[in-house]
Amino acid sequence: MGPEWIAIIALVALFVAGTVLPINMGALAYVAAWFVGVFALNMDEKEVLGGISADLVLTLVGVTYLFSIAKNNGTVDLIVSKAVQAVGGRVALIPWVMFAVTALLTAIGAASPAACAIIGPVALGFARRYKINPLMMGMFVVHGAQGGGFSPISIYGTITNSVMADVGYEGTEMGVFIASLAINTAMAVVLFLALGGRQLMNERVDPADASGHLVDDLHAGGASVTVSGQGAGVSTTTRGLGVRRDHVLTLVAFAAVATTALAFDQNIGFVSITAAVALAMLSPHQHKDAVKQIAWPTVLLVAGVSTYAAILTEAGAPEYIGTWAAGLGIAAVGALVLCYVGGIASAFASSTALLPVIIPIAVPLIAGGGVSPWAMAAALAVSSTIVDVSPFSTNGALMLANRPDTISEQAYYKQILNYAIIVTLAGPLLVWAILVLPGW
Repeated sequence: MGPEWIAIIALVALFVAGTVLPINMGALAYVAAWFVGVFALNMDEKEVLGGISADLVLTLVGVTYLFSIAKNNGTVDLIVSKAVQAVGGRVALIPWVMFAVTALLTAIGAASPAACAIIGPVALGFARRYKINPLMMGMFVVHGAQGGGFSPISIYGTITNSVMADVGYEGTEMGVFIASLAINTAMAVVLFLALGGRQLMNERVDPADASGHLVDDLHAGGASVTVSGQGAGVSTTTRGLGVRRDHVLTLVAFAAVATTALAFDQNIGFVSITAAVALAMLSPHQHKDAVKQIAWPTVLLVAGVSTYAAILTEAGAPEYIGTWAAGLGIAAVGALVLCYVGGIASAFASSTALLPVIIPIAVPLIAGGGVSPWAMAAALAVSSTIVDVSPFSTNGALMLANRPDTISEQAYYKQILNYAIIVTLAGPLLVWAILVLPGW
């Protein structure tokens, strides 16, 4: 058996174990990297550890540290509050507010499960009060998280762009982000039209009443919430909703991070952690525990999987699979196969873990000239994340856990499962048809 097959079998084993057992997949990936690297590829331990991306780890630490400060000082609550007030009591716009706020949170660095854990209870609370379809509201939150999740300063975006740069293709950042945002927005439009959104357009509520309910929901969500699976524990704290100095400073910090990293091409990890430290120094006692809320499970996950991804490359597995896909005769067909592999695997496993593995596999397709780098990266990224609506994923499970009392748990589970099946079967095909088939 060749080393590429040993590496592939170990990869399948760690994904299965990480899905079935409550063990961080990053820890499993380190074990697999050690065994395959040392005993199958005759590498020493330093060579095995050389595959970890320090830049990527720093970025994850920096952006989640900055977001934890924004959550603790009430800036996240303020964003939600102001967004709800802006709709002026129009019920039909409330799902879109939840979509937009969740997208904004992931776009500025929140982990997708963290954003869903914060906004999900608020959104589903509105669904109960104003008779909004709970499936529509819950899936709006998840699609919002995925829509904003590939911004250049987000966790998903950082992983994807880092992997693309490592395999020699840069400049795909905005293409991937816009594609993800557009496709998830389109899916939200379909949900809105299919699940009663048009009937909500004539309904109005007192804006003051809606704001009062929002405060209640935010305070109700102020307890610690533990997210199962590969996400981090999410602790949401609620502050007053008036604009304070620390809110302004936090929003300025986010704007400064985006501007410095994008306009001046500075390392996002260093910029984010600098902004977080500056805010922490201004209020040291308030943010003394913010470092504990960094998404350490996600850091371990990405560090371990990126290390194993380097082992896969050393074993020649991505080239082997990519060459096989390219050998199907038409590059677009190989791309479709990879989109389905990413979508189906991610419906049961971690999207964050899958991205560093599946993107390098597409390199032979890109190198052959049949698919553009940004289109292939976007297709794989979106196919591997839109399926997070699954009740077996952290985001889908969070929506199920926060279901309104207007629907039974079993009925809501079936609704989410049926929708997830549709997305898993049709999503990769639609993404491929939109991004790859036209030959952008």
